Amino acid sequence: MSNRETYLGDVQDVSGTTVSLVLSKNSMTGFIYIDGQGYRVGQIGSFVRIPIGFDSLFGIISQVGASAVPESKIEDVASGDKWMKIQLIGEGQRNGVFARGLSQYPTIGDEVHLVSEKELKDIYGQPDKPYFVRVGHISNADSIPALIDVNKLVTRHSAVVGTTGSGKSTTVASIINALSDSHRYPASRIIMLDLHGEYGRALKDRANIYKINPDKSSALKEKGLHIPFWALNFDELCEISFGDFSNEKDRNIVLERVQRYKNDSLLKFPKKGASTDTLSVDSPIPFSIHNLWHDLYVETFGTYYNKKAGRPIDNLAYELDANGQELKGNAAQGIPPIFKNVKNEKDDDEKINYLPGSLNLGRQLLLLGSKLRIPRYDFIFKPNDWNPDGDGKVAADLDSLLKGWIGSEKPVTVLDLSGVPPDILQTTIGAVLRILYEALFWARNLSQGGRHRPLLIVMEEAHIYLNDDFKGMASKVVQRIVKEGRKYGIGAMIVSQRPSEINPTILSQCGTFFALRLSNSTDRSHITSALSDNLDGLTSMLPILKTGEAIILGEAVKLPMRTSIVPPPKNARPDSQDPIIYDEIPSEESQNPGGWGIAMEASPNYEEISEAWRAQNPKIDKVK
Repeated sequence: MSNRETYLGDVQDVSGTTVSLVLSKNSMTGFIYIDGQGYRVGQIGSFVRIPIGFDSLFGIISQVGASAVPESKIEDVASGDKWMKIQLIGEGQRNGVFARGLSQYPTIGDEVHLVSEKELKDIYGQPDKPYFVRVGHISNADSIPALIDVNKLVTRHSAVVGTTGSGKSTTVASIINALSDSHRYPASRIIMLDLHGEYGRALKDRANIYKINPDKSSALKEKGLHIPFWALNFDELCEISFGDFSNEKDRNIVLERVQRYKNDSLLKFPKKGASTDTLSVDSPIPFSIHNLWHDLYVETFGTYYNKKAGRPIDNLAYELDANGQELKGNAAQGIPPIFKNVKNEKDDDEKINYLPGSLNLGRQLLLLGSKLRIPRYDFIFKPNDWNPDGDGKVAADLDSLLKGWIGSEKPVTVLDLSGVPPDILQTTIGAVLRILYEALFWARNLSQGGRHRPLLIVMEEAHIYLNDDFKGMASKVVQRIVKEGRKYGIGAMIVSQRPSEINPTILSQCGTFFALRLSNSTDRSHITSALSDNLDGLTSMLPILKTGEAIILGEAVKLPMRTSIVPPPKNARPDSQDPIIYDEIPSEESQNPGGWGIAMEASPNYEEISEAWRAQNPKIDKVK
């Protein structure tokens, strides 16, 4: 192949990483042939090469036409000239290795050449390298695989963004399937936060699925999701249990009481690595929150007989129920005692007062009591084998919890959070992320730690809990993960349909972007501003991408590439596809079980709707 075949023109202007040129007369036809293959000249997103000695600079065409003329050349533009603007992104060295960044710049008069498909194959990488994982192929070039560097993808963080219906969930499933290939990566470790229960079916063969209300009859073999309250730090525990405190004094009272309960539990049931000298209120030591609540409730609402003998706390005046039994409540069930009303009459033998030094925690204790009684909060306050008895004894400890999440025989763990009450969703996500981070942080030098076996955390629907300027628990932890997680083998994959709602600080720490179709200009501008390369021309293509097509750019790819993502098989895709309103395929051959084009059942069973609603379970297995 001669250089004349690929020649486009000469450099006319250089401004930083932006290069402008005038197309040669031979290229003005807009179509050239290289090795028998036709190429259209001037396509936005096409690659060009600028030879400089033994090396070559590579860039992407970002603008073509009058808008590509540099300001300094506007008055000198000759009639008929066709201008092109290029963004430089890296250089190919004489040994055939491509590297991002520039060690030199072009000068006026340097030749600019179109990059052929053969050259792109050499640049994009080789599929046989084990650290490259294939997620699809280059759009309009089926023979060139889209390869992702696993080392850079996991530890340098990534983001998958795209408008609803752009193929975002399918892209995530394809990436997870590629990363969890047991033959290629037998020790891969991935945990996914699934807010809408979309990925259980897609990853069932290679994932453990944890759910608050598991369907024991489901083919997905769902397991119960439990997040022990005693594994939360004090701030997380307060947000989930007590809510806000009216003043610092009340908060400190609860803090000291939690510290005391943990200390008593540790004395009765010692834990390796913990001692009373180093114990803090944030230490993950089991204790009975039910007993804590009951004791605080008595101190806040309890009354006593003023003239009876003994300590007031021993002479609590409980109301009597209809059978004459004292209503002392039940700490384990969250049922509060009922006290006699205050009777403040002088010299009365049954004068009743409040306990001296009563606490001002009424609102907080009423809130916690209701959560202890409501079953939907049991995954935190009654976490099965991790639920302490009155003394703080548990049947299972943190090691079994972590082994289930990040140490099982399957490479993927899906935490289905679709049943988490909305009022504690953000704090719950923050607690899960912090538990994972701290576990791998402190185990960084152990074989189970992140340095020896890195962990990828996939955060679906991230805009829901990362949009509050780090005021929420989840935002604070994710900020720490994206800034420091790389050193401890913890990688993050942020998945969102609204990148503009994610805090820019978090987004800017993502080294690789999978940008699918984005119609909203605000979302596009957030992606453009978060990129290290000056690729405005490439990101301007985001509104016109096809479904399942993505522009992949950043550290995990050698060159930015427009990619057709290969979707998983139809029976292994996320439960997020658009329903088909009318299917042209005859109903007996169609994959769509319903739609407007077929007649309704003779007797549709609406009892199943109420059953699924009340059970908070979509019952996937019942769908034919």
